Amino acid sequence: MEDRAYKTDVALMTATLTEYNAVMYIHDWEDFRLKGDDQLYNRTSFMRDGFRHTVVHARQKEMGMTAAAATAMKMIYEFRPRYLIMVGIAAGVARDCVADQMYGDVVVPDVVWNYSAGKFVSPENADIAFGDVGFLPRSTFISIPDEVIGYVKTAIEAPENECCVHIGPMACGSTVVANSNVLEKQIHSQMDNTAGLDMESYAVAYAAMHATEPRPLPIIIKSVCDYASSQKSDDFQKFAAYTACDFAKTLYEKFLPFDGQ
Repeated sequence: MEDRAYKTDVALMTATLTEYNAVMYIHDWEDFRLKGDDQLYNRTSFMRDGFRHTVVHARQKEMGMTAAAATAMKMIYEFRPRYLIMVGIAAGVARDCVADQMYGDVVVPDVVWNYSAGKFVSPENADIAFGDVGFLPRSTFISIPDEVIGYVKTAIEAPENECCVHIGPMACGSTVVANSNVLEKQIHSQMDNTAGLDMESYAVAYAAMHATEPRPLPIIIKSVCDYASSQKSDDFQKFAAYTACDFAKTLYEKFLPFDGQ
């Protein structure tokens, strides 16, 4: 019978080379592969109160929810992590309710939702219309466990944290949004207080919540590298990836509880 127990403390996931490089910067890693698997993995560890804790990382082969779900499920099966954390970059929303969002600010969602699920119809039969194309949303939502958000809030308020962190919904879809009209009609119309947008978070949370036991607690930590408008650029991606990784490291090294602690 398979051993149904956690085997790894933290599993980190990234989607892009920029995010991968930021993760590689925060630890000294050892590369390894598993038999029959062409995925490159990285592992390291850290000490807290006399206990050694293990961390593994994998970068998915391409961006988007399909690759994220496949990579997340594989990591859960192979390593049985207590926490599954996706780190990286996301688009900010830059609305009045989060007007203080700046490049490098961290977004940790309490809800992740798939805004791209739905049906294309004629505009007269649609809740959302873009010219002669209508869209009927069928969005789905996953709440991140309250205990995770409690740990995040503790880390935010701690003197060790040097990042500005926003807690709020993260919208997830299969395409990059570089149009404020899409942001307003398709995202804010469904969840007005959305704090960030990405292409992987929903799949990671879904994989964690629907894996076989023992299930990991999912945590999404992404930093604002641009905004969902025509003014998108890559100028702040490296900085944003670093701040996301820095907060993640603070969170799991100092505040997430493990066995015996």
